[in-house]
Amino acid sequence: MTSLRSDGRDVVVTGLGVTTAVGQGKDAFVAALLEGRHAFGFMQRPGRLPPAPSTDATSVFLGAEMGEPSLPGSITARSVRTASLSARAALATLHEAWHDAGLDEADPSRIGLVVGGSNVQQRELTLLHARHADRPEFLRPTYGMGFMDSDLCGFCTEQFPIRGFAHTLGGASASGLLAVLGAVRAVQSGEVDVCIALGALMDLSYWECLAFRAMGAMGSARWADDPAAACRPFDRGHDGFVFGEACAAVVVERADRCRRPTPYARFRGGGRALDGTRNPHPSVEGEVAVVQAALREAGLAASAVDYVNPHGTGSPTGDAVELQALARCGLAHARINATKSITGHGLTAAGAVEIVATLLQMREGKLHPTRNLVDPLDETFPWVREKAEDCEVRTAVSLSMGFGGVSAAICLEKC
Repeated sequence: MTSLRSDGRDVVVTGLGVTTAVGQGKDAFVAALLEGRHAFGFMQRPGRLPPAPSTDATSVFLGAEMGEPSLPGSITARSVRTASLSARAALATLHEAWHDAGLDEADPSRIGLVVGGSNVQQRELTLLHARHADRPEFLRPTYGMGFMDSDLCGFCTEQFPIRGFAHTLGGASASGLLAVLGAVRAVQSGEVDVCIALGALMDLSYWECLAFRAMGAMGSARWADDPAAACRPFDRGHDGFVFGEACAAVVVERADRCRRPTPYARFRGGGRALDGTRNPHPSVEGEVAVVQAALREAGLAASAVDYVNPHGTGSPTGDAVELQALARCGLAHARINATKSITGHGLTAAGAVEIVATLLQMREGKLHPTRNLVDPLDETFPWVREKAEDCEVRTAVSLSMGFGGVSAAICLEKC
């Protein structure tokens, strides 16, 4: 491994937090990953079912819903009363990452926050609209803050001493990974010494679910009789993504100022690319460009990459394009699995969740299985299939792609 520089330009990952349907907290999360434990079923949250759902499977949606996020005692009851599910998940997740990195000792004015995700509280807003449709004058004043993406910044910085800066960054399903890249750049530039990237929980309402299904992105009712089999990234039986509630936080900071004896990983390189399209049409060229940009900044040959954590949603077109891009980039030799086969697709949170999954697998020396990978689109890739496997990962690449032709990649090296 290349040694860490002492001039502050090196950026390392020092803290992680994660809240998902399969596990809350990084230890529970990695245990669920390695066991291949899922939480898929019919989604039941109010506002995620149509107003008058029928017993027809086409009127409800498959997904993975989490339990109530476990909040620390320092969060006031008043704050929780008006906090959406997205905000409660953000606070629980940030609390874990904050203490994992030991940030109580950091200078608040030198800590930044980048929240990955836009329009993340749609179910909450749908419920409020329905509740006050006949009496809008009783709408609570906090609605004026809650409909803005900056609301999560406010919740988080009210509870934690973050005084450098805070803002949101939206890139559809690439938002979480883009937030991590944004945090890295803020530290590299010297704007702050520590920056937290939060992949926010996108709280879908039935309106978004209906739209995703209508465009063919979200899975159909094909697996209604067997929800556990519905999420099938890279399998020929896939027919769209399956939603999974999730939130993740990644703390990055200057290598010469971190408090952790051994950071999780060193940032080696990252890349972003844009296809210039509004539609969710994956592009081999865009995905190749972003992988090559990350490797170029990392100063690594493709042959040096041990593991790839792909976007892998279960999309009939997206999965095939991603494998083509990986092959063209010379990464067909690297071990590969699909985190979304266990967690579901966290949308705005996905990229951050998968970086956490990558780093925890690197720490454990094990790669989690890929659920439902019965008939892979390409058998030549070295898939991790039914069971977790031992694997020493020194260098990893994680990928995220979003609607609007947004692609992002990050290259991490174990410390």
